[in-house]
Amino acid sequence: MYIFYMTRSSINTYNESSLHNTLKIFYAEKFGGETEVECEGHIFDILCDDGHVIEIQTKNLSKLASKIKDALDKGHKVTLVYPLVYRTRIISTDEQGKLVSNRLSPKKGCIYDIFRELTGLTDILLNKKFTLEVITINMIEHRIRTQEPVQTSNKSRRFKRNWIKVNKRLDEILETRTFHKKKDYLSLLPENLPEEFCAKDISKANSSLARYAHLILWVLVRIPLIEQTRTQNKSRYYKIK
Repeated sequence: MYIFYMTRSSINTYNESSLHNTLKIFYAEKFGGETEVECEGHIFDILCDDGHVIEIQTKNLSKLASKIKDALDKGHKVTLVYPLVYRTRIISTDEQGKLVSNRLSPKKGCIYDIFRELTGLTDILLNKKFTLEVITINMIEHRIRTQEPVQTSNKSRRFKRNWIKVNKRLDEILETRTFHKKKDYLSLLPENLPEEFCAKDISKANSSLARYAHLILWVLVRIPLIEQTRTQNKSRYYKIK
């Protein structure tokens, strides 16, 4: 476990990319690479002497699909680092920097959340030069309370709120999982599945996967690691290829 300590007084010294920047420095030191390197029409987060490209993306992994495909086509080994948030501590201050609240968000992430991020990357996940590294983290989110309800800069809010998120910071790294081979992705399926299985079988084998079952099957079919065998009573059945 890696722990990154932050003091309350340091809140205003970070910008919105603190989480990304911290991980970029961490992985640059880990692999001995240079950061923000322009190469072959791209600016890579990290580029090592041997041509190894490391990209860090905190959300919307599909936005990097074309960049990663191009790097792979040009012979680069590519590692995509995705920080999956397990718990978030929300620190709220007023506009003068005075602490208003410090609380844990009730939401908890889990490894199966990555399936939402993989929908746009299915055709490269088994490329021999590609590796997905998922790091489960705890994160600190800094919000500033405003006197009046406000909209975000990208107009993403359906309704205005009286706070604005200004920063995301790494608190600690809890676990690292590497996905490179077929078995790495298949390891996310419950162990006690029948030879032919459907979404209901996944939910039955592990009740916590009920909300992910259809998404898991959708992604694994397109990698492709499983194939459909039949349809029965409106349920699609699959087996491992």
